[in-house]
Amino acid sequence: MPTAGNARSSLLVQLSPSRNAKLSFTVQLVLTLFWLAWATMLLVSENPTDDQNYLYYIFFGLAVVFLGYVILQNTSVFGVQSYIGVTQEYIVQKNGVFRTKMITSIPNIESVHVSPMALRITQRDGNKVYLDLKQIRKKRDIEKVKSRIRELSRQHNFDVTEANLA
Repeated sequence: MPTAGNARSSLLVQLSPSRNAKLSFTVQLVLTLFWLAWATMLLVSENPTDDQNYLYYIFFGLAVVFLGYVILQNTSVFGVQSYIGVTQEYIVQKNGVFRTKMITSIPNIESVHVSPMALRITQRDGNKVYLDLKQIRKKRDIEKVKSRIRELSRQHNFDVTEANLA
């Protein structure tokens, strides 16, 4: 049975997907701006009566779409798109705009293993969920998530084990 919660009982921590990406956000942005400048140069410098001029417009359009995707995925200009949310009843992980949410019901948690940069959740039905904390920007936010999980373990009676760093 769900318990009534308020805004203070939930925790929402923004993720930075570019921390896990092969190319950083700055590199993605610079490459995209270069692509956009190149497409603009092709449009301006070519003869408008050329038969393949529509390809330059497609090239330019794709550059604009990709620029929007990079900005949408890596910044909070259009709201928080990547986050870990911990409420009284659920742990939610959303890794980006076009990715599905991973929702874990807290009453279904059997145990949680806490390591320095990850949470490994074992559910009562045997499923395992891995939450990568490397994408969280601030160490303080990582500690907030871990302490919130510890609080919920006392309320919902599931085991929390810590990794030994010896």
